[in-house]
Amino acid sequence: MRRRTFLKAAAATATLASMGGGVQALAAPKGSLRGFPDGFLWGCSTSAYQIEGAVAEDGRGPSVWDRFSHAYGRVANGDTGDMACDHYHRYQEDVDLMAKAGMRAYRFSVAWPRVLPEGTGAVNAKGLDFYDRLTDALLARNIEPWPCLFHWDLPQALQDKGGWLNRDIAGWFSDYALTVAARLGDRAKSWAMLNEPSVVAIFGYGMGLHAPGVTGRTHCLKAIHTQNLAQGRALAALRAAGGGKGWKLGTVLSLQPSWPVGGLDANYPASQMWDAVWNRACLDPLIKGVYPEELAADFAALTKPGDLETIRQPIDFLGVNYYSRMHQQPDPQGLFGTGYGSPPEGTRRTAMDWPVEPDGLAEILAELQESYGNPPVYITENGADYVDEVGPSGRVEDRDRIAYLRDHMLAARKAMDDGANVRGWLVWTLLDNFEWAEGYRRHFGLVQVDRKTMARTPKASYDWYAKVIRKNGVPTV
Repeated sequence: MRRRTFLKAAAATATLASMGGGVQALAAPKGSLRGFPDGFLWGCSTSAYQIEGAVAEDGRGPSVWDRFSHAYGRVANGDTGDMACDHYHRYQEDVDLMAKAGMRAYRFSVAWPRVLPEGTGAVNAKGLDFYDRLTDALLARNIEPWPCLFHWDLPQALQDKGGWLNRDIAGWFSDYALTVAARLGDRAKSWAMLNEPSVVAIFGYGMGLHAPGVTGRTHCLKAIHTQNLAQGRALAALRAAGGGKGWKLGTVLSLQPSWPVGGLDANYPASQMWDAVWNRACLDPLIKGVYPEELAADFAALTKPGDLETIRQPIDFLGVNYYSRMHQQPDPQGLFGTGYGSPPEGTRRTAMDWPVEPDGLAEILAELQESYGNPPVYITENGADYVDEVGPSGRVEDRDRIAYLRDHMLAARKAMDDGANVRGWLVWTLLDNFEWAEGYRRHFGLVQVDRKTMARTPKASYDWYAKVIRKNGVPTV
């Protein structure tokens, strides 16, 4: 069943299920979290600016998020990533936390401005030294390093040249990718190019809510295309350089089903447009070599001969970040004439007011299976913000977060039974961290971080996740 037909049918079903009462519209999945296949990869994901801190140490250059977070009113409570979780100095402690839970993979991002303070040119040896030490620490605890080359912290020096609106950045990114891989590639075998390029473009170059704070529909689309181009250049360059080294190359996309609010036909075009912008503007050219028809004319004006051939690259895995569906309706003030509306009545919400819809993950996995060749998928982000309360044990007893993760894992497990090619689960996230424009008021971590002392305290969800990993045959260290 194609996405368009599925969306209309499923949204209508959800709407009917919610009529006439306040009960939850979509039931939580049932089943056991045992029985994931041998070799299934369990771990976690983080990003450099959200946890590292040390923004002015050892030669690191400023990023767009350094400037953005220090601008008045951009981030809740005036928070910045200057200290973050001090992972730069406490990485060994954090690696130990992963190992004690039995995690076998860690997707971390490399801070481009820590390696190349100007974005190009001279390499900062001390910056690469940090990731060298981190990689060795991970391998010493039997944890696979999964470097992600870009997770939103673009060097400010490159933004001053236009950032993702300047086509030249495709070559700069490729050069940077080769620099990092030359240092870590003898030990790190799994490489993600970008994290959520559509989100960078929408919130950073379209709505101006994230760094660098640029606005406009055209800027948004240009940032999408340029990131797609940079990703393709880097994939091709690393594949050429990695012959015989056993590298697995891929990228990470945020994929969230877009549903018409209320299942109404009048809202269906808005849901399709937002699906095209958020999901398919990055997924389709990578896998199929075309842009979605809703945006084909817009991207034609930005695409030069050979661009789509460069963007369409073979990948060894696709990282999928999933949190919830997006419920859309027409909005003349919206960047693309669309806006968010309410999910079906009775749908649970997180503390960020995001709908809790585990079956949306199964929907995405089914779509990848049916329409995109069923690529090897790793769930590279899934998690939730809740108001953490300390229980009688003296630590956070986060039952809502446990329920959220459990239900999404069960949804993925059911999709795997139906043929989805899911290879691993990297929970978002290890530590309560700097949550972009939300600052430190949001908590996604399995581990609480004291903002004054930086002390780490595992939550109940940490122990629960360790138990899930053990149930699936992975011994703790």
